[in-house]
Amino acid sequence: MEGVDILPHERSKTQFDVDAMKIVWAGSRHAFEVSDRMARLVASDPAFQKDNRSRQGRKELFKNTLRKATYAWKRIIELRLTEEEAGRLRFFVDEPAFTDLHWGMFVPAIKGQGTEEQQQKWLPLAYKMQIIGCYAQTELGHGSNVQGLETTATFDPDKDEFIIHSPTLTSSKWWPGGLGKVSTHAVVYARLITNGEEHGVHGFIVQLRSLDDHMPLPGITIGDIGMKFGNGAYNTMDNGVLTFDHVRIPRNQMLMRVLQVTREGKCVQSNVPRQLIYGTMVFVRQTIVADASSALSRAVCIATRYSAVRRQFGSQDGVETQVIDYKTQQNRLFPLLASAYAFRFVGEWLKWLYTDVTQRLQANDFSTLPEAHACTAGLKSLTTTATADAIEECRKLCGGHGYLCASGLPELFAVYVPACTYEGDNVVLLLQVARFLVKTVSQLGSGKKPIGTTAYLGRVQDLMQCRCEVQTAEDWLKPSVMLEAFEARSARMCVGRAQNLSKFANPEDGFAELSADLVEVAVAHCQLIVVSKFIEKLQQDIPGNGVKQQLQSLCYIYALNLLHKHLGDFLSTGCITPKQASLANDQLRSLYSQIRPNAIALVDAFNYTDHYLGSVLGRYDGNVYPKLYEEAWKDPLNDSVVPDGYNEYIRPMLKQQLHNARL
Repeated sequence: MEGVDILPHERSKTQFDVDAMKIVWAGSRHAFEVSDRMARLVASDPAFQKDNRSRQGRKELFKNTLRKATYAWKRIIELRLTEEEAGRLRFFVDEPAFTDLHWGMFVPAIKGQGTEEQQQKWLPLAYKMQIIGCYAQTELGHGSNVQGLETTATFDPDKDEFIIHSPTLTSSKWWPGGLGKVSTHAVVYARLITNGEEHGVHGFIVQLRSLDDHMPLPGITIGDIGMKFGNGAYNTMDNGVLTFDHVRIPRNQMLMRVLQVTREGKCVQSNVPRQLIYGTMVFVRQTIVADASSALSRAVCIATRYSAVRRQFGSQDGVETQVIDYKTQQNRLFPLLASAYAFRFVGEWLKWLYTDVTQRLQANDFSTLPEAHACTAGLKSLTTTATADAIEECRKLCGGHGYLCASGLPELFAVYVPACTYEGDNVVLLLQVARFLVKTVSQLGSGKKPIGTTAYLGRVQDLMQCRCEVQTAEDWLKPSVMLEAFEARSARMCVGRAQNLSKFANPEDGFAELSADLVEVAVAHCQLIVVSKFIEKLQQDIPGNGVKQQLQSLCYIYALNLLHKHLGDFLSTGCITPKQASLANDQLRSLYSQIRPNAIALVDAFNYTDHYLGSVLGRYDGNVYPKLYEEAWKDPLNDSVVPDGYNEYIRPMLKQQLHNARL
């Protein structure tokens, strides 16, 4: 059976309604229709072609990105697309560009931190792209430690202006996307100084370049920080360096929704609570989790289809075995497929959480904020780390061909892996989660009731004593059993680490010494959240023949694989016995067999076009080998049969005439 026949044959085995699953994946019929329409619009337009991206030099690559971003904006205007449609169109163009930071960071920063007057002035310009903005926070010397930023904004009451200045080399703004060559404006984060006193780090709208000739304004030094990891990938983005030499801006360009500086230089807290700005942070991290499910599902789609097409060893009647039929391949691949769905559903829940937090903040209810902040920080860390690792695992699952740029996986990895660092280093975020969990445990004795994703800690006494009731492999398919095992593991780890911390005279010394252990606690808590939200999803009314059954299998694959990977946690805390662990593995193998005939349909449900996948290995039609062969001949090295340099280097070597070589 040829590649073009294999995938149709695989699809004929499907045991569920794929169209219904597409809607479940998208979140709603409306979301599916918007995504489907925008994906096809991009895929059918030659202007968005991207198959030669990995072969382009930096200047050509960047100029082509400018063309695509501008063309996309032109189409958005011509077609009068909604904000939702425009966002999906940019998503399917699939090329990091200055517009990502303009819409994803610059605009939300002004909306979240600007006064009504400031929003009325700046947002219309930004919405029409009459100005292009970026988010200049990270510096050469400081990233995660925002309070350590060195850029200063000193108020001059005589001229009613702020003086923005970079006092040291390490205070140079470093990394902001869109900054290097494109942005005309930035929200710059700097230390506020008035009347000789510091008032913390705040945001300021600063014009960087002339709106007439795009030249940097006086006192501003600006450029690109250079090539980054991978071919194509994030090199389409102009990550920049920026320094200020006593640059003056009007006082009203400090974002003053929370803190205002008067004409006399006094700092006045507004009646808007400072906590409101955390709503923006929850929004950004919710977006990152959604992006994780997209990137992971893309890699899994490529690896799953190719695993079905590829045959190797085990020849029977002259036909080799499909790689996807090997249990070792299933054991590595199917948990990643399950993770893609798990991250999708926890991302959906985070959208609800963002709406809930926003409504509470507007009503001056801050009770859920610390828990929401810890939850989103932890899930950002968990999902991005898992996704980056999973993309690399998918590359390995595709064997040698996965290493080719034509597979789409090297570039996908290179473009995704920065997510582990931006918007909070993943280990730093987990330590924030751990600090919150330890604090929650320490307050249990005072009667303070844990809320939200930490509510299970309110039952800590029961969870410290409960015994897993699994007696057969099928018992692991009971939601209550699975949930209790994960709750008990997390609760016991939290209590154990809190007890260890209490032995230190200085809590901060203890936190530093036990930080590696505390990271493990945070991971356990975040994995519990994902498992619980997947189980909650299964309790909803899910239409479509066989859809719910497939999601149940995926849910338990996700959970049981975590249990297997972190078996030490479950055994050392006494949550389960070695026998129960063995039964969990038995059930996991059984679930792989149940998923196997549906694997191709489950990745088809992502509804990705070949254009978006950007992978010869992941083609919908399975016609891999002819297209891979065809792709090879497109490489510039094949423009000539005899390579440039033959006469200068190879011929003298072959003819033993090295003295004639141009060395």
